[in-house]
Order: sequence, then structure tokens, then C-alpha cells
Amino acid sequence: MACDPGVLKHVPLFALLDEEETAVLAGQVRLRTFAPRQRIYKSGDEGDKAYVVVSGRVRVTTVDEDQQDVVIDEPAHGEFFGFASMLEQTPHQTTAIALEETMCLEVKRNDIAVLLQHKPLAGMDMLTVLGRQFHASQRLVRSRIIIFFIFLSLYMGMDVALGRAAWDPYPFILLNLFLNMLAAVQAPVIMMSQNRQDAKDRLRGELDYLVNRRAESEIQGLARKLNLLGDKMADVEDLLREQLPGGGDLTHAHTD
Repeated sequence: MACDPGVLKHVPLFALLDEEETAVLAGQVRLRTFAPRQRIYKSGDEGDKAYVVVSGRVRVTTVDEDQQDVVIDEPAHGEFFGFASMLEQTPHQTTAIALEETMCLEVKRNDIAVLLQHKPLAGMDMLTVLGRQFHASQRLVRSRIIIFFIFLSLYMGMDVALGRAAWDPYPFILLNLFLNMLAAVQAPVIMMSQNRQDAKDRLRGELDYLVNRRAESEIQGLARKLNLLGDKMADVEDLLREQLPGGGDLTHAHTD
């Protein structure tokens, strides 16, 4: 289904595109709807398409060495998935399934190329959006850490000031219990996030390996062509020497 330019304006990745850039991109991408539990793509499929979530929710998984599904990401509105395989033109290393009725923008590598050919500055707009999202995430994490330390400082300061009348006097047994419970909850969350990050790093390493293999293959192909070209040039020189009187020197022949 063709995409309405107005839909792109509600996608954060394309929010900074002007009307002309949005119109160019809308003429390239497709708007697709997936039913709940419908598979968008599976691991090994040709990675010629990437997706941006307009509405709904998607689960992206991979299979680890123990043949267990590992959840890598659950993109929601405005988030994207499958872009690494699309940009590098490699098969998908993950499987994406719609968790509910989901509407996605289907983007191909050529769609981005056409946009950049017509509107080169559109690439800077998209990079600006990505940079803002990264900085916003950093600020959110930093602010929550600061709020947590302020709360701890106020809690302990009030208990010390109240002395024996405090609800949790020194050595803050209730606070220690709360922190231990928080650590017990955080431990499995941290382990799951580490597993996800390990899976992402493994996929990124595999993608780098594939890219390096492709580059090595192309370099070897260029080396073979250069060697073949050198052989052809040597054959031409030999032919010219045979045609010159007395098998003369090519250098002297060019000088003369």
C-alpha cells in the first residue's frame, strides 16, 4: 500500500524532513499491516527490506548456541528494525514477529538511495534525529541516577537528624533491606540485558565478518584482474617486439 506523506511526519526518524523530502520518500516506501503473531521476516531471509513501526509492537529474536530464542528488541512506535541487514545487503540474522496488529513502513536500500540522490541533506536530517535520540537516552539515565542518589541522601540525612525518633535509625536496616530487594530484582534484569547485548554483539561480529569476507573476495578478484591485465600487457609488448625490425627496444621505438 502506498504511503501517505502525513504518516512519515509522525515517525521520529523522518520528523525533520521537509515537505519535498517527505514526498520523495513517501513515493518510495510502502505501508504494510501485519496481524498479531504474523511473522514479518525470519532468520535467513533476504535482507533487502527494513521496517519502521508506525503503530503496534514487534518482537525481534535470534537463536543462541543452545537453540533457544533470545529476545533482542521489542520496537514500538517510531523505532526501526532490520536496517543492518538492509544496508549491508546480507540475509537477516534475526526473526521479527508482530505481537499485535502492527503497521510498519517497509523501506528498501534503494528507497534511501533515491531520497539521497534527490535530497542529499535529508541524510543529515535523519542522522540528527538519531543523535538526538541517543543524547535523550543518556540524559534520562543520568537524571534517574541523580534522583536515586538524592533520595538516598535525604533518607539517611533525615534519619540521622531525627536520632532515636527516626523510623530507620543508623545503621539503616530498612534501607539496606530495600536496597537488597532492589539488587535482587535488578540482577536478572541485568543478566537478560547482558544476554541481549551479547546477542547483538555476536550478530554485529557476524555481520562484520561477512563484510570482511566480501571485501576480501573483491580484493582477490581485483588482484586476479590486475595480474591478468599485466599478462595481457606483456603479450602486447611481446607482439610489438616481434613486429619491430630486428626485435628493437620498445623504449627507443616510442622515442623515435
